Amino acid sequence: MKIGRYEVTQVNFGFFRLDGGAMFGSVPKNIWSKRIAADEENCIKLATRCLLIRDGARLFLVDVGMGEKWNDKQRQIFAIKNTPESEWNFNRLAVTDVILTHLHFDHAGGISRINPKTNELELSFPNATVHLQSSNLSNAKNPNLRERASYLKENVEILSKGKLNLVSGVAEIAPGISVWPCDGHSTGQQWIEIEGDGELLMYPTDLIPTSHHLPLPYTMGYDICASTVLKEKEQFLKKALERNAIVFFEHDPEIAAARIGKDEKGHYCVAENITDW
Repeated sequence: MKIGRYEVTQVNFGFFRLDGGAMFGSVPKNIWSKRIAADEENCIKLATRCLLIRDGARLFLVDVGMGEKWNDKQRQIFAIKNTPESEWNFNRLAVTDVILTHLHFDHAGGISRINPKTNELELSFPNATVHLQSSNLSNAKNPNLRERASYLKENVEILSKGKLNLVSGVAEIAPGISVWPCDGHSTGQQWIEIEGDGELLMYPTDLIPTSHHLPLPYTMGYDICASTVLKEKEQFLKKALERNAIVFFEHDPEIAAARIGKDEKGHYCVAENITDW
């Protein structure tokens, strides 16, 4: 996909699962399960879809998947099935910039890896500058009780060994690539915009994790403040609708991106599934 000066490609680092009830918060199972099926343990399949953005000089990666630093028990609990590095459509050493939406393990777990020769922890993208909201790094270093299991030290402390660009608020990372803070899901989360030649792609991260979360009331139990999420989500979707933007769903196992509309009940919904990647 071409957006302005950039060639944009999706990268799915693999699949995992989380509790369906937690993913849909106060929405009852007999409603959300009509949209996405749950397994025998009430979990739903989720993707770790990320973006590669190229312009010839720089190679940007937006979020990095869950990584491989998991023991057998954790792999079973989360049903982790990662895409092997040999099947990535890029060289990790060629990445010049990593934009992390936030440091939860399903978005930033792949930022570090165990070196197979030395068995030591190292940066997965050693040549990249990591762009992150400063408030999210502070949050990750001292997480609240609800998020302590999501902000893992091996994905946070390793950042001090690389190049780190901490931003505060709305910021332009490169011409046509900007980040926008949103705090309802987790303090210091940021969503991404890529704009050029009249086209706009919006990457909402966990503000709208799947296409099934487009209706405003469909928020996650994982969110630290549902009322804040509702305000941020409505602002995001209003802009997406007005601009006819492509909205990219990081965790949707089937629909990667779509233009949105409203259904007969006035809820935001998928108007056009974007498949030409």
